[in-house]
Amino acid sequence: MNIQDYSANAYEDIIHFPHHSSPNRPHMPASDRAAQFAPFAALTGYGEVIKETARRTDAAPELTEDERERLDQKLRSLLNMPGGPPELLITYFVPDERKTGGEYRRTAGRIRRIEEADGDILMTDGIRIRKDFVVDIDKKP
Repeated sequence: MNIQDYSANAYEDIIHFPHHSSPNRPHMPASDRAAQFAPFAALTGYGEVIKETARRTDAAPELTEDERERLDQKLRSLLNMPGGPPELLITYFVPDERKTGGEYRRTAGRIRRIEEADGDILMTDGIRIRKDFVVDIDKKP
């Protein structure tokens, strides 16, 4: 008997049986089956490094002096509105702690105060925004 004959006929007697499933135990998902062998992984932590490398970040904003001045004037005029500062929509950049770049966020709320010493904007809900990272300020509709 040659190899081709053996491989074609090797399981002929059982090939048409239904797949066994235990009546006592639930089917294990493939991810859990793979986790059984995790202690034998050659490179511990390599998966996390790959995920972190693949995670995308945005570039930090590079506003011109004119754009910064425009935002500063807009902020001052909104803060000096009659009846107090309105509710604002602020788009700002948050640097990533692990790699270069970061992400843009948008928050709605009122400004509690601006700390001139370190350039932070403190919102009434506790959010602290670096004034240098603000990219847009609008009055909430």
